[in-house]
Amino acid sequence: MSQERKNKSAVREWVDALLFAVIAASLIRWLLLEPFTIPTASMEKSLLVGDFLFVSKMHYGTRVPKTILQVPLTHQKIWGTEIPSYSEAIQLPYYRLPGFTSIQRNDVVVFNYPEEFQYPVDLKTNYIKRAVGAPGDVIEIREAKLFVNGESAAVPEEMQFSYDLTTNRPLNADFFDRYGINPDSYFPFSDNSGYFIFATEEMVRELEASPAVTSVKKRVSKPGQGDPNIFPDGAYYGWNKDNFGPLEIPAEGTTISLTEDNVRRYAYTIEKFEGLEDLQIDGNELFIAGQKQETYTFKQNYYFMMGDNRHDSLDSRFWGFVPEDHVVGKAWFLWLSLEKHKSMFNKIRWNRFFKSID
Repeated sequence: MSQERKNKSAVREWVDALLFAVIAASLIRWLLLEPFTIPTASMEKSLLVGDFLFVSKMHYGTRVPKTILQVPLTHQKIWGTEIPSYSEAIQLPYYRLPGFTSIQRNDVVVFNYPEEFQYPVDLKTNYIKRAVGAPGDVIEIREAKLFVNGESAAVPEEMQFSYDLTTNRPLNADFFDRYGINPDSYFPFSDNSGYFIFATEEMVRELEASPAVTSVKKRVSKPGQGDPNIFPDGAYYGWNKDNFGPLEIPAEGTTISLTEDNVRRYAYTIEKFEGLEDLQIDGNELFIAGQKQETYTFKQNYYFMMGDNRHDSLDSRFWGFVPEDHVVGKAWFLWLSLEKHKSMFNKIRWNRFFKSID
């Protein structure tokens, strides 16, 4: 006679269901889609603070996790604590499954912030920007206009810049709201003569037609005014956020001569992202295993990322190229959007539901 199987207790059934849900969610998040929330205004008005979107891992190929010892469905810390959610005892080499496509110029891409060296690559903070330059492209910015390989680059439909708005009377939040400018995107001048605003060209044209507006002038840094915060050495080259380059983006297999200028441009990228253990940089010379190098061949592709809110975005102009092994996926579509400055049902931006991301 066979022994009857005991029925599972309610607690056991609940634990099994929870375990299945965690495993399923972890696999979906790793293989297919990962949720992401827009935290800053660097991509406005293309993407808004409070947009909730899905990032496709499939388009560029799912990246095999490098840090495999990790609490499921966490990123850097265990929820609500400062306790690390991972161990670096085992680190796998970089590998990416085949994808549908490669990163195309002007794709909106989610990637790991390259400068966050305290974490493993796959656990760095996620950023979202537009890939304005692909491997081998030459990037240049002249008076806030972007050029790729010597030609004018495609302009995002809702790209923003900063402007000085002078007025003949004080303006309130309702006035700016009519033009699509939220309270985080305008600031009064100390002398009450006007406002510093972030706006698209269409918004500027509408503002110029207002009887309350005296003038609207774009803020553009002058050529030659070097900014030490600009990559790779803005003070030396005289580059700033509006006047930058030309600078070639490294491509896998490309060999460069290690001239003084190329060491200045690429030594940081080689040192931080090419995985060389015995590398030294002495002045404008590069040494591997104690041997001075006359040339260098890049081991992976790199990308140049910029925010569509060009004057309110910390991007590749400031911290450099994004390595291929830092790419998380393609920003695919929105599934919810909430306006933090509204209340109740007005918080929901209904027109953004299931909007694809271009």
